[in-house]
Amino acid sequence: MTIVTIILGLVGLGIVVFFHELGHFLAARMVGVEVEEFSLGWGPRLLTHRLGRTKYSISALPIGGYCRMKGEDSYRKAIESGLEDFPKEPGSFFGAPPVKRIIIALGGPLMNVVLAFFMYLGIMSVGYSVQSWDDRIILASSLDGKTYPADTAGLRTGDRILEINGERISTFSEIQESVALSARRPTTMVVDRDGSNVGIRIIPELDKDSGAGRIGIYPWIEPLVASVDPAGAAAFAGIQPGDTIVAIDGTPVDSTMAIVGYLTSHKPAKAVLRYMRAGVEAESDVVMTYGLDGSADLGLGWKTKTLSVKARNPAEALSMGFAETGKTISATYRGIASLFMGTNVLKAISGPVRITWMVGTVAASGFSAASTGGLSIAFNFLAALSIGLFAMNLLPIPLLDGGSIVLYLFELVSRKAAKVKTVLRYQTIGMVAVAALFILSTLSDVLFFSKK
Repeated sequence: MTIVTIILGLVGLGIVVFFHELGHFLAARMVGVEVEEFSLGWGPRLLTHRLGRTKYSISALPIGGYCRMKGEDSYRKAIESGLEDFPKEPGSFFGAPPVKRIIIALGGPLMNVVLAFFMYLGIMSVGYSVQSWDDRIILASSLDGKTYPADTAGLRTGDRILEINGERISTFSEIQESVALSARRPTTMVVDRDGSNVGIRIIPELDKDSGAGRIGIYPWIEPLVASVDPAGAAAFAGIQPGDTIVAIDGTPVDSTMAIVGYLTSHKPAKAVLRYMRAGVEAESDVVMTYGLDGSADLGLGWKTKTLSVKARNPAEALSMGFAETGKTISATYRGIASLFMGTNVLKAISGPVRITWMVGTVAASGFSAASTGGLSIAFNFLAALSIGLFAMNLLPIPLLDGGSIVLYLFELVSRKAAKVKTVLRYQTIGMVAVAALFILSTLSDVLFFSKK
């Protein structure tokens, strides 16, 4: 990871965490619990200003922030003093009724949802473009001979997927997104097959490495060259952007996967590419190069389909913002649920190091793009990360906001506050669970970066 990537990653994470703490702060003020200090960032204080009973600080490390409420240290003091009950000072956190503590605990996660919504609202208002392939498909079985859900469901190479679960489809990325969120769930499709609409019922299988659904299809990509790697094999053979590959070693090809299939099965040291350029057919010899995994690398980029997304008016932007927020929440919880469906946890989860790297990488690529499209990708990722923080914090695990809410709900129903020793045991369970998750995610990060 470069220094710029790390810095951008920490700033991105800091924004999401700061708004989480801001939610706790605003909720505490709303229900009358005193906030002793609210800080932007962690570490040594650079600037402080007291307003009323709250000290506002800007700290040296821009990694989120914190909200310290009156009486939060009552837990530590009660343990040190051997007390059975928490001290309940007026205006303190533990002095507030359980309903107010629940509101405070909910404030952080809900603010993450609000942040994500406004990010999506801004993205939809400004608009962005998506580069993807067409909705026409090729069966993976035609290349590797294996059987996938697409085969058993009756999909065919050349089909165009028009709808999935009643939603219109126009790009392959939309197919991927829908299928990824439908692992082991019955899914309906409408496909265009030779001009006729055909209904398909399919159950995507679970990819245990990612937790996503898959059905065994590739995009049908026309072999129209969009870019050529100057150091690639095709560039030395004289292939140029705008050329259309029509055959390889005399074998006609009508898609890029046909090219991949030929090179994978034959692995020629040199291949003859036949192509069309401005209506004229020509041939070139290409000296092939192969990756460590045996995959052929021509150094060609293929022409994609551009889909523009932009709300036509403020009302539509609001609707699209709400829809995207809801879809992301649903996708996040489905992803969490997939961890209990036999997913390889060491590959499916990400720890703090990888998350920082991902945020920084996406942010850097977004800023380098110098366009609304590039920035929308960065903000979209931050919005998804914010929703992820919301979902994780509401899990009923002690030490997390969700675990605290469970404790306060018990107090509300039983009309009796939990004893200090009970809370200590409860929080110990949470510490073990969080520590185990941290160890797993860190090990996952180590395995991930050791392969890069």
